[in-house]
Amino acid sequence: MDLSEYSVLGFTAIVDHCNLLTIKQLDVNTATTETQLLPIARLGTRGLPIGYIPEMSKHAQRLSINQILVCGAAIVTLSMGIRHGFGLWLQPVTQSQNWSRETFAFAIAIQNLVWGFSGIFAGMLADRFGAFRVILGGSVLYALGLVGMAYASSALLFSLTTGVLIGLAQAGTTYAIVYGVIGRNVPANRRSWAMGIAAAAGSFGQFLMVPTEGLLISNLGWQQALVVLAFASLMMMPLAAWLREPHFRDGAGHFREQSIMQAVREAFRYRSFQLLTAGYFVCGFQVVFIGVHMPSYLKDHGLSPQVASYSLALIGLFNVFGTYAAGVLGQHMPKKNILAFIYLTRAAVISVFLLVPLSPMTVYVFSAVMGLLWLSTVPPTNAVVAQIFGVAHLSMLSGFVFFSHQIGSFMGVWLGGFLYDRTGSYDIVWYIAIALGVLAALVNLPVKEAAIIRAPAPQAG
Repeated sequence: MDLSEYSVLGFTAIVDHCNLLTIKQLDVNTATTETQLLPIARLGTRGLPIGYIPEMSKHAQRLSINQILVCGAAIVTLSMGIRHGFGLWLQPVTQSQNWSRETFAFAIAIQNLVWGFSGIFAGMLADRFGAFRVILGGSVLYALGLVGMAYASSALLFSLTTGVLIGLAQAGTTYAIVYGVIGRNVPANRRSWAMGIAAAAGSFGQFLMVPTEGLLISNLGWQQALVVLAFASLMMMPLAAWLREPHFRDGAGHFREQSIMQAVREAFRYRSFQLLTAGYFVCGFQVVFIGVHMPSYLKDHGLSPQVASYSLALIGLFNVFGTYAAGVLGQHMPKKNILAFIYLTRAAVISVFLLVPLSPMTVYVFSAVMGLLWLSTVPPTNAVVAQIFGVAHLSMLSGFVFFSHQIGSFMGVWLGGFLYDRTGSYDIVWYIAIALGVLAALVNLPVKEAAIIRAPAPQAG
């Protein structure tokens, strides 16, 4: 029997060339657990076929889980909390500037598209150089974008600041970046739970920030409210320092045998990755349409702006529980089933909401139930990506999946404004959201969550 030393993601063992192996996972944060792995490439081998899991660093120091969750959650709370309230600015901005709703919606749609597309490259940078530098840059761009949003004098400038600058900022300060840190520092048996915590933080940000933003608009005016939020966004910079991973401090990063292009080709040829990506499009369509257009939808039906603020806050509050529950359940049951349930239930909840008489109480009930389902797709989706492909390129691959989410966001927010301006109603977009929810549930059921089976390693001569 020919034995050699193999290594993957910080694990080292003496294994047989041909058989499955069981090794001990050594982790400073948890007790030792046993993990079954497929044979992988011999250290130092050149010309590896596509798909080899890279060695991440033999003795890399890790950040503590508590440190990651506290600082990562605070960053996501600020970044997501600010952007969740943008729907509150739709009517003040359009009325003050004499713009159509489509103009505002188009800028937010551009923001979501830029966020998704640039998130791929922000993920590449975070995988290579660490999250710290990416979050610093994102924080500065966020502040500049919010100030630009406040003082943009034309629709074009509004789209460039609200759309492009803030979109770039969100790419560097939200889930994909923080999840990369979690993936590299939290063991697999706790990863889904940790991702649930981070997603719940984004929801708490919505609960905390949306009413705050509503009060700022009422007391300071919509422009000064944005300036205050610009200063608040700079608070992410000191928080990022606590996510500075030791092995990135000298600029060396992780050693990875698998190149970026190899990882991309492998993912896009894998059916389950394609299905996850398609399902995430629907998530973006539904949540951003509701988040941006719900305040105006309610006002059109005679309800006060406070009802809209409380509605978005309730979505954020209940999503704290929904995302955390999704992360915990992902440790114990197939994540594809969780995703299918979420999408199907969303479709049912929207259908009931449209059928019952509209009142503050029905709005609050809808918001609470929808809140449980709001961002609860995030932990299981990203955990499946990590489970299938490993964590070496997690931020980048999560960025690709999220880009699909943001294309859906673009369509949801823009189509809402476009169809409203032409029909005077949001009804058609609500019906589309229902149909897409059913489709997404069906798309997620065939997903295979097991780690991808890669080609055998080449034998050394």
